[in-house]
Amino acid sequence: MCVDVFVCVSVCVCFGAILCPDHLATSITVTPPVSTDDDVDLEQLVNDMNSSMESVYSGVAQADTALLLSNGHMHPTHHHHHHVHTACPGHVQGHRRHTSVCVSPCRCLQEEHQLRPASLPAIPNPFPELCSLAGSPVLSPMQTSNNHIVKVWSEDGAGKVVEIPADMTARDVCQLLVYKSHCLDDNAWTLVEHHPILGLERCLEDHELVVQVQASMSSDSKFLFRKNYAKYEFFRNPLNFFPEQMVAWCQESDGSIPQSQLLQNFLNSSSCPEIQGYLYMKEPGRKSWKKLYMFLRRSGLYYSTKGTSKEPRHLQLVSDLEDSNIFTIITGKKLHNAPTDYQFCIKPSKVRSDCKELKMLCAEDEQSRTCWMTAFRLLKYGIVLYQNYNAPQQRKANLLPLSAPVRSVSENSLVAMDFSGRTGRIIDNPVEAQSAAVEEGQTWRKRSQRMNVLGSPSPLHPSSLSTVIHRTQVWFHGRIMREEAHKMIIQQGQVDGLFLLRDSQSNPKAFVLTLCHHQKIKHFQILPCEEDGQVFFSLDDGATKFTDLIHLVEFYQLNRGVLPCKLKHPCTAVAL
Repeated sequence: MCVDVFVCVSVCVCFGAILCPDHLATSITVTPPVSTDDDVDLEQLVNDMNSSMESVYSGVAQADTALLLSNGHMHPTHHHHHHVHTACPGHVQGHRRHTSVCVSPCRCLQEEHQLRPASLPAIPNPFPELCSLAGSPVLSPMQTSNNHIVKVWSEDGAGKVVEIPADMTARDVCQLLVYKSHCLDDNAWTLVEHHPILGLERCLEDHELVVQVQASMSSDSKFLFRKNYAKYEFFRNPLNFFPEQMVAWCQESDGSIPQSQLLQNFLNSSSCPEIQGYLYMKEPGRKSWKKLYMFLRRSGLYYSTKGTSKEPRHLQLVSDLEDSNIFTIITGKKLHNAPTDYQFCIKPSKVRSDCKELKMLCAEDEQSRTCWMTAFRLLKYGIVLYQNYNAPQQRKANLLPLSAPVRSVSENSLVAMDFSGRTGRIIDNPVEAQSAAVEEGQTWRKRSQRMNVLGSPSPLHPSSLSTVIHRTQVWFHGRIMREEAHKMIIQQGQVDGLFLLRDSQSNPKAFVLTLCHHQKIKHFQILPCEEDGQVFFSLDDGATKFTDLIHLVEFYQLNRGVLPCKLKHPCTAVAL
């Protein structure tokens, strides 16, 4: 019997390129030679084919095992390349007919090849930060912040900790504290560098970096949050800060110098302004002071070794301006045996707590000390101070269209008004303003009497709200001593109109108005007066009476009256 048998077995085996560097054969072909015999042993042929398939599958299993070990990072000691050799039967003798047995692939399963772990395509990773040490919040080391911790103290001893960046200025820190403390930002707040052991303090300039200043301070030093109304007052009234006898340019011109030219002389870097006058300087290593004639220039502070001579051979350098700061001495003249109370000091920036490096100086009066210290700031910083002065006005001008109008409390905008007619008018005559205040007081008294008849408590009764309502005001400081009131006025600038109210020490029913005028501190007693069983308060022995202290302060903010100047700047102590 002649039978033509054609057996085709398709075997599809694909390996990844990593596992089979020699690219294992993906097809197995068993082609016996052509035989003229007709008889074929089919059972033997099937057995041979089965043995061939077992050999192929054993190679695939070994390759998969190697792949698993490689992906699991468990590498065997000896690495082998697995080559699969297929079993090919030899010449199979058949009977009388041509017989061809072929085992060939019919397709290649590329999908299975792509699914193997070693040859996965580039799929986007949804969490790349978890797969790298640099970006992982768990695996990477903790990144250090660029912010710094600064603690600021208020007048009442309370402190507030703020975290600020390294490039934050003193003005920015003040605005942050104003926001956190709910204060009124009137551009008078400052940071004060305070050294209790040395007995020194100074107001930081608005452009100074707080972190840099803190790095130069000792461990006992601290920052204070305080108002300073005189910070830029010399731009408004320069002649009050620079007496003509102390400005060399004014002496040489033999005439009055306009304010604008005086300021331009200091702000212009090409000009050579000079402050001159006598100062007491403490001798190094001694408690004695020596009176010397000194000159302050852009290059530094000098004293003359021969009277008032300005010749270069007679000038001795005391301190430069570039690497130094000027401080007020707050310990009093007794500690340093100073000849007057108007002490100040020039401290090198690199010095932290060494008293020997300090240049201790003392002026004759407050105006002279203010002139020396203000000129030091102007000559050191120049136009930068003027930019700091203009910055709040420019910021306000930019925000004005977007914000509500802010009522100005300047001297030009606070005037006495008469609203008795159909339209209001400004009262220019001080006598008429006083009479208007008396009439207003009478109106309030009549109104209070009507309220009392109707059964409401009279606000003028000693036990009513009018006797205690002033205690909620920022300008009232309660039972502080006279010396404490002096200290607060001095710390906050000693500008005209700076004031506070306090309880009287001599009369328990009276109060005291402490007012600064021409850098001198004056005290005015506020006495209670009774009329028709009702209590009023007066500064002028009853000529002008007010129902409470708030009305009194508001009146003298509009009118000078018996005072040397109007009340302009409340002396404020805010708790952080």
